[in-house]
Amino acid sequence: MSTMEFFKEAGKMAIGSRLRLLTEKITEDAAQIYSLYGNDMQPKWFPVFYVLSKGEGKTITAIAKEIGHTHPSVSKITTEMAKAGYLVEKKDKTDGRRNVVQLSKKGKDTAIRIEDQLKDVEKAIDDISSQTRNDLWKAIEEWEYLLEEKSLLRRVLETKKQREGHTIRIVDYTPAYQQAFRDLNEEWITTYFKMEAADYKALDHPNEYILDKGGYILVALDGETPVGVCALIKMDDPVYEYELAKMAVSPKAQGRSVGYKLGRAIVEKARSLEAKNLYLESNTILKPAIGLYQKLGFKKVAGRATPYERCNIQMELIL
Repeated sequence: MSTMEFFKEAGKMAIGSRLRLLTEKITEDAAQIYSLYGNDMQPKWFPVFYVLSKGEGKTITAIAKEIGHTHPSVSKITTEMAKAGYLVEKKDKTDGRRNVVQLSKKGKDTAIRIEDQLKDVEKAIDDISSQTRNDLWKAIEEWEYLLEEKSLLRRVLETKKQREGHTIRIVDYTPAYQQAFRDLNEEWITTYFKMEAADYKALDHPNEYILDKGGYILVALDGETPVGVCALIKMDDPVYEYELAKMAVSPKAQGRSVGYKLGRAIVEKARSLEAKNLYLESNTILKPAIGLYQKLGFKKVAGRATPYERCNIQMELIL
């Protein structure tokens, strides 16, 4: 199998390897091109050399910022260039505590001599571009912009989350899910707080304290495995009709939008019951949960009486 056949078969997963191979090919030629014009520079020095060829001395930090390299990388390159006689180091005239580097006489002479090399290289690259349907230089600019906006890692994470989210389905509660309803809630409560009397009542007797009073429980399944639960509890309150409560997602399923799917399903259930609003209680240390509720449209309201010690924030959703 040839190299090109390998990349066609491996596909986009091998993008890093393919770009590295292209870079290696260009770098190998670049070293010989410098020799062709009588310059003993290394290709990796060029960004630093180019910045300093404009005339003024610069600090390592300023150079690194301008060319997009790390400080240690630029520091190593300038050390190599100074050893080869291309750079000199001096104290900054405006701040004696800082050192600046600038081209030496050899460096300045090279900056003049390299002009023909730069023109020839640019012409050769333009010739390649004229024979292609896609402009590599513009494509690189576009990729750099898009990856700066959102990294490849983040894009893959979002794609993974979206794909895995498709396997999640929301179903109505049945007695078969009672243990899961209790276990999932107890798991998250004891991770941050402690189980309270009101928890035991609702989790040990969901029919009596939730369903028989006009409430509902929804279960999120991954295949046939319960990975999340949420309840819609009928309230005896002059303002609020229903409460979104007992939402819990297995740590193994977090990052797959399970909580959002459950919350959205509960909100739709409340709408189907012609509820005018929805109420919930939480704690501000649960930042992901608060963010989820805000995404669903909930807003903070003034404190109300609550049976839970862990509650320090109440929120409502006007339907």
